[in-house]
Amino acid sequence: MTQETVISPKQRIRIDWAELHRYRELFYYFAWRDLKVRYKQSVMGVGWAVFQPLATMLVFTLFFHEVAGIGSGDVPYTVFSFSGLLYWNLFSTGLLRASNSLVDNQGVITKIYFPRVIPVVSSTIVALVDFLVAFVLLVALMAYYGIAPGVAGLLFLIPSILLTMAAATGFGLLFATLNAKYRDVRQALPFFVQTALFVTPVIYPIALVPDSYQWALYLNPMTGVLDGFRAWVLGEGEVNAALIWLGVLTTAVACVAGLAYFRSREREFADYL
Repeated sequence: MTQETVISPKQRIRIDWAELHRYRELFYYFAWRDLKVRYKQSVMGVGWAVFQPLATMLVFTLFFHEVAGIGSGDVPYTVFSFSGLLYWNLFSTGLLRASNSLVDNQGVITKIYFPRVIPVVSSTIVALVDFLVAFVLLVALMAYYGIAPGVAGLLFLIPSILLTMAAATGFGLLFATLNAKYRDVRQALPFFVQTALFVTPVIYPIALVPDSYQWALYLNPMTGVLDGFRAWVLGEGEVNAALIWLGVLTTAVACVAGLAYFRSREREFADYL
């Protein structure tokens, strides 16, 4: 009696959770390997996760607050900008690492089969670890300035991190697929991410933007995250919940579109790479 195996086409959106569970150890391996590579032979080790946003915060405080006179309401500008940089770094680092993950793992992808989504998602873990390490310094700064989040702020922390990670992963799936075929993405994306920092209210409050244009900034998922964090955790400004949902909608669209495009080209990755 012969055994017949039927290979049916995969649906573009559906996620095979059973298959991902079988390959869960590979996910752990990729995430742990990326962490070790990032800090291997580094004198400061995880200290870089704190040093980079801290140094950037000091530069921003000097030039944008002291020289340009950008205010931050009742919250010290150091806390205001540092909190913005933490979330922005979580998004931008996760996005860039996810976008390059297929090319970085081409040696494995071209030799054996495993769910290609694993290296894309696992690559964002490094950004999350950096965020959590640097978040300790943010808590210390808040304690120094006597800032204590309320219940709403504590409840917002986990959703804000999940929304940022989802946005980075959704866009990461899209750009990882493009990057597998068009290596221009690897060169162009860092420039656009760097530019996007200045159209995201990381170093300035959203109140400085005219009301008629604020909705456009809220299409950026990070605008809602930063606005919500500063209002609910730092107690600065008010939250327009309806506009924050625009960012949630953008994230949902990015995840669905990114996953659909990724799945439609998944079989061709080995040929591209």
